[in-house]
Amino acid sequence: MMPSTPAGTGACVEGGGTSFRVWAPERRRVEVVIETPGREGECHVLSRADGGFFEGVVGGTGAGDLYRYRVDGEGPFPDPASRFQPRGVHGPSEVIDASRFRWADDAWPGLRLADLAVYELHVGTFTPAGTFAGAAERLSYLADLGVTALELMPVADFPGGRNWGYDGVSLFAPARCYGRPDDLRRLVDAAHRAGLGVALDVVYNHFGADGAYHGAFTKSYFSRRHSTPWGAAINLDGRHSDAVRSFLIENALAWVREYHVDALRLDATHALVDDGPRHFLAELSARLRTEAGRPVLLIAEDHRNLRQLVLPESRGGWGLDAVWADDFHHQMRRALAGDDEGYYADFSGSAADLAETIRRGWLFRGQPSPHLGAPRGEDPSGLPPRSFVVCLQNHDQIGNRALGGRLHHEVDLDAYRAATALHLCAPETPLLFMGQEWAATSPFLFFTDHEPELGKRVTAGRRKEFRSFRAFADPEARKRIPDPQAETTFLAGRLVWEERESEPHAGTLRLHRALLGLRRREPALRPDSWDGVDAQAAGGDTVVLRRAGGGRTLLVVARLRGAGTVDVAAPANPGWEVLLTTEDAAFCTDPRPIRLESSTPLGLRLHFARPGAVVALSHRDA
Repeated sequence: MMPSTPAGTGACVEGGGTSFRVWAPERRRVEVVIETPGREGECHVLSRADGGFFEGVVGGTGAGDLYRYRVDGEGPFPDPASRFQPRGVHGPSEVIDASRFRWADDAWPGLRLADLAVYELHVGTFTPAGTFAGAAERLSYLADLGVTALELMPVADFPGGRNWGYDGVSLFAPARCYGRPDDLRRLVDAAHRAGLGVALDVVYNHFGADGAYHGAFTKSYFSRRHSTPWGAAINLDGRHSDAVRSFLIENALAWVREYHVDALRLDATHALVDDGPRHFLAELSARLRTEAGRPVLLIAEDHRNLRQLVLPESRGGWGLDAVWADDFHHQMRRALAGDDEGYYADFSGSAADLAETIRRGWLFRGQPSPHLGAPRGEDPSGLPPRSFVVCLQNHDQIGNRALGGRLHHEVDLDAYRAATALHLCAPETPLLFMGQEWAATSPFLFFTDHEPELGKRVTAGRRKEFRSFRAFADPEARKRIPDPQAETTFLAGRLVWEERESEPHAGTLRLHRALLGLRRREPALRPDSWDGVDAQAAGGDTVVLRRAGGGRTLLVVARLRGAGTVDVAAPANPGWEVLLTTEDAAFCTDPRPIRLESSTPLGLRLHFARPGAVVALSHRDA
């Protein structure tokens, strides 16, 4: 054994061997156990180093070798910083040499927030193969669609063969059911060559319930004061928290450096409980800015509507780039589908409230929330529009429904098309969930593959979760909620790619391509500023959105409910050109044209036979 002082934790190939480094501050003895065939049981004692680490170099080992750690005679256990778990999260870790991969993305300019249009996908259900390689085969499709980045739901390895990813336990190791580490690298490399950025969803607020061996090395990974709805909170502000914070930041840097990802979406940042003098998110942001070696976007999922998430640290913020802004989705869902239970009770779905949400970025800015029984949100004034990520669907808003129903499963396509026009022309950053662009028939249900006893508890908990909803108040009704442990529940969520070639899916897809193309090309849709943005209600069922820029004005009139006549206060003579309507024959099989008059005393008058949207352009400020 030779001493070693590698910068990070885990196994790193160097010279004629592999350096191993693991954190176990309360432990007396740590051994690395080699489990490569032919060397099974070979043990090497690691040396104690500063900060509670154990480290050393094992000669004659390298990429492909298998190992685990024995801690004070217990174990052996997988490496908490394992780069790959070829036999699952309970098995041995594999030494991975990331430097062997030959990248071809030197010309990739990186991802800019101002250009961001996100496509969220789950690797296991996105394609029939359910692998990184399968996703790579669809990159040209995504580029043609017009999005600028794919966002992968968490890929950190998890127990079993299928999972949403939020039960991850091997935070540095891509899930073996999706492929090997180099398969993920190939996906990112190919995405960059196709002109697409890659965002990765990471979970730092808890570890999954099965296969998290961190506690075998030290209980200091877990908070003694805080908890989360999913289990013990991560220790961000207690004894030894500096090392825990560094472990998580090292993980973020590993995805950026070893896999070239362009953005990280930080799951449920409201559950990153930190009462210390400098919030973990501020430290994470600052470290990535200085150590990543290139620009990286950081996006929070956080329901609190906190402006400090995206304010720079110099102004009292945490320095992230953007945040998922749920108010837009909730208003749309209430307006179109009528949802009024749970957090939807806070939303009216009125055109006026929806317009205000678009105009400000989020609706709740400190008003009382009936659902929470307390005020919610802060004033977002001064935050740029692109820092708000808005959607009509995402994995949570579909999968957290009992039957995994998508919005277009529950509302007519005419209203869905109108909502899509408003969504993709709004000044905020748009996010699409896989398949919504063609109104996919497949649901997206919550699914797991835990060992039987834990699986039974997960199934029971899933059904108990809906007992307060009217549709599932009857215990017999709850029994019809699909079992998350059943493979059929997982398979039901796989996209049926063939259906996008037939109607009405093909027309819906053409609409998304047209709107995303317009968003990319039209100067009036480009500015990342509230200047020139206005959204107002025209009656109770219609939202009028104006976007001005480059001496041009784009007008979106979206009627979300029913038929009717809408008067729009707009100059009648600036030469309005109708770019598209959602009732064009290209987008629907039974068009009911929207009639537009431009000579009324009020400005424009539009006649809707049913919900729909008009997108018009003036080559002057109007």
